Amino acid sequence: MTGREISIAPMMDRTDRHCRYFHRLLAPDALLYTEMVVGQAILHGDRKRLLDYDATEHPLALQLGGSDPDILRQVTGIVGPWRYDEINLNIGCPSDRVQSGRFGACLMAEPNTVADCVSAIKDVADVPVTVKTRIGIDDQDSYEFLTDFVGTVAAAGCVKFVVHARKAILEGLSPKENRSIPPLHYETVYKLKRDFPHLRIILNGGVRSTAEVQAHLAHVDGVMIGRQAYSDPYWLTELQQLLDDVDAAAKVPSRESIVSQMAEYAERNIAGHTRLHHVSRHMLGLYAGQPGARAWRRFVSEGAADRHATAEVLLGSIDSSALTIG
Repeated sequence: MTGREISIAPMMDRTDRHCRYFHRLLAPDALLYTEMVVGQAILHGDRKRLLDYDATEHPLALQLGGSDPDILRQVTGIVGPWRYDEINLNIGCPSDRVQSGRFGACLMAEPNTVADCVSAIKDVADVPVTVKTRIGIDDQDSYEFLTDFVGTVAAAGCVKFVVHARKAILEGLSPKENRSIPPLHYETVYKLKRDFPHLRIILNGGVRSTAEVQAHLAHVDGVMIGRQAYSDPYWLTELQQLLDDVDAAAKVPSRESIVSQMAEYAERNIAGHTRLHHVSRHMLGLYAGQPGARAWRRFVSEGAADRHATAEVLLGSIDSSALTIG
């Protein structure tokens, strides 16, 4: 991908294939990411469940977790037929579970291992190999530490770094706290782009408004949006306008049209034995900030709770005279 990039972060228990389909309707040109998939799970698990997606989700990146180059090389060969547009290695997650498996943010302390992993993936992949990382970990948070890490990994063939502008504190903070307590240092990410102009540098962390996205794009190649895209998904239509060249506003879909399209999608998936809740749960923020949003959310949540619920619940949410949606 060239030019300005807006992407939606990989989020565990969030960005599954139903969520990504929903986000694609809102932002046709954003880069989407899967949830992190551990290499061992692909080797030994249900690959169809882990890797399948709807063709409309492109451009779509697969995020992998792991630290064993041999396993990652095998996995890259396995996932090839799925034709993802990018393979991203997670070097940013600070959770205890990830650390116990020796991958995620703790691997910032082992740049040579990360470089070996990138090289192994690149040996097999025919798409860009990228890394999502932090600006540091624990007391290893100097700019020199970050540039040494980036330089080592880039030399192995990494072409793009998605940089969360906070360090990770691996002991004492939960993953949720690591998303808010360590201070943001956007200038560090800007400087990284200035010092590595040949790399694509994507900024991540704490971005919640279109004005902020525009300000960051003056310094870096792209912006990755995290949980704001989940809590207020219709905002993505505004960000899509930044990626369009002309007459962007004329192409913005209404919320009601999005619900109708998701009802069609849900109907197809219910026929394949997916429960409505698995689709609709990602949509609950669609009317965030609008009159009647709470009533709409309650209507959908309660309707989808029935294990036999159909797509009529979604259609009813926009047809019901009991709801007042602005």
